[in-house]
Amino acid sequence: MALFGRGRRGRDEDIEVGAITGDDDDLPVPVDAPDGPYDEADAADDDFPRLDLGSVRIPVPDGAQLQVEMDPSGSVRAVHVLTPVGQVTLNAYAAPRSGGLWREVCGELAEQLRGDGATVRSHAGDWGQELSASLGEMTLRFVGVDGPRWMLRGVVAGPPELADTSAEALRELVRNTVVVRGPQPMPVRTPLQIDLPKAIAEHIASQQPEQ
Repeated sequence: MALFGRGRRGRDEDIEVGAITGDDDDLPVPVDAPDGPYDEADAADDDFPRLDLGSVRIPVPDGAQLQVEMDPSGSVRAVHVLTPVGQVTLNAYAAPRSGGLWREVCGELAEQLRGDGATVRSHAGDWGQELSASLGEMTLRFVGVDGPRWMLRGVVAGPPELADTSAEALRELVRNTVVVRGPQPMPVRTPLQIDLPKAIAEHIASQQPEQ
């Protein structure tokens, strides 16, 4: 597992906002859902290797690299997992107890992507609705899961010829992720804080130009 620099503001953040659309009112029926992703309280007692990022503990495939995306404020916006089949990004957000946040986000994502000129399709996936989008020479796949007071959103970006393979790689990471929501109250849609392991944080700090 190697560290791959600091990324700039990612496209997945740019398409997070947008008006809710009714285009996807007829949602696909979820198939039988797998066990994960896990809430911290219900995490599997296993030896599966995961990278602890504070709010999420994510599996990192052998040979993958990490790209850390920073805010201008110095906080971590996202950690991207760079694999041979695409770039995978997982983020967790505060959600209402009643659930249903992913359905709202799907509509917003679809509208924004179409506004950017992408061709967008809805699919029935392991946890319900998934979105795929074709934009230029890149294919995006979005997966979301509503948990207890959190929502986990994953996206993979890769070449069109690897779309099916990259989508399954995304699902595998989502399936084995642990979300740590914490007890503190926070507004719905607030991104859960990402904390870098000490070794990675020190590596990034060492790359900063001296003031």
